[in-house]
Amino acid sequence: MSLPAANPQPLGELIARLSALHPKRIDLSLDRMHRLLARLDHPERTLPPVIHIAGTNGKGSTIAYLRAILEAAGMRVHVYTSPYLVRINECYRIGESGGGRLADDAELRRVLEHCDQVNAGDPITIFEMETAAAFCLFAEHDADVVLLETGLGGRLDATNVIDRPVAAVITPVSMDHTEFLGNSLTAIAGEKAAIIKRGAPVICAEQAAEAMSVIEAQANRMRAPLHAAGQQWHVGVERGRLVYQDERGLLDLAAPKLFGRHQFDNAGLAIATLRAIETFKIGMPAFEAGIVGAEWPARMQRLVAGALVDQGPKGCEIWLDGGHNAEGGRVAAAALGDLEERVSRPLVVIAGMMANKDAGAFLANFAGLTRHIMAVPIPGRDNAMPPDRLADAARALGMRVENAASVEAALHALSRLAYEVPPRILITGSLYLAGHVLAVNGTPPG
Repeated sequence: MSLPAANPQPLGELIARLSALHPKRIDLSLDRMHRLLARLDHPERTLPPVIHIAGTNGKGSTIAYLRAILEAAGMRVHVYTSPYLVRINECYRIGESGGGRLADDAELRRVLEHCDQVNAGDPITIFEMETAAAFCLFAEHDADVVLLETGLGGRLDATNVIDRPVAAVITPVSMDHTEFLGNSLTAIAGEKAAIIKRGAPVICAEQAAEAMSVIEAQANRMRAPLHAAGQQWHVGVERGRLVYQDERGLLDLAAPKLFGRHQFDNAGLAIATLRAIETFKIGMPAFEAGIVGAEWPARMQRLVAGALVDQGPKGCEIWLDGGHNAEGGRVAAAALGDLEERVSRPLVVIAGMMANKDAGAFLANFAGLTRHIMAVPIPGRDNAMPPDRLADAARALGMRVENAASVEAALHALSRLAYEVPPRILITGSLYLAGHVLAVNGTPPG
């Protein structure tokens, strides 16, 4: 690998320059990736065992459980996820004994500059370049396992160059990114199921029937053992604890720290994955420690301190969730329903979304929980949905809507209202909005 330049380009400037190597941010194809990896002498072939994860919702949380359990078992875990919330470094976690660390600016810049040099100016998307850099970075560091998250879809995703993963994991599949993946659940499931490789176990969350049939057919074609929720394994809640069962027995574990009923499902998927990989011998203490120790920002995350929290109404609760499609809205609304049963508070939803999302389908989940929506822009995103359009979608659902110039302005406006009981505030609609909130609040992911 070449030595860094004497005056290295700042990481943000380098990312911006690399983003200009292709006219589209997203152009699904594997041809450019194969070409670059061949020039890099195939770092993806020298990686530790890879667990490949695809799906519409729950990928990040499932990866958080996988990492926490594996690390509790004493294993070194490389992790590649996307998108990031505040800093690109969040996408690259380097496994080390005693827990991993985020890649620092210098090493990220070095591998990106090396990939850029080898690419020699040929067209390539920024995600393809970032993914190749992850393979280079991980190949340099010994580890026991790599957790590899798809960026978009699966079949033509830049990560789908791993020929022999130790497992393929498919989280719940629902309608999202239809402009790239197709307009039906069957088509989208086909894109996700394409990460299934010959002979490697497939661990699958509970799915709609049409998605499940596609996944089952692909697993059969690839002679890949299928471990499906509700069939080969089961997870549930009993007396507030997580109870997991498969043919090998039953695990009775403490509840996940991550909030919401759906987190029991995500944790169950992680447990099923690690029990399906025969070479991994994970003991009960590691499962217990991982389930209660896993953290994943912007998924029903309670903000308890910070600059934004200080601007809200006194005594209020502020929650942050990056959900942005109908299913993401459903699980966030279910979590809010659980909170309301425990401690009742008036609910206000501060929402900002990207222009290609279905605001009506997302907000409909909250119609029975609140009548008060505040529509905000997403700073720095040209393709964000204008607040007026989001407000129209809320009004069509019979909700009372106000526009605010920013999340800060929305919180300030709420702080001037007279509440008998301090409100519960959910900030939601986009991971990009969630990243902005964490940055402004002074609580970026570590």
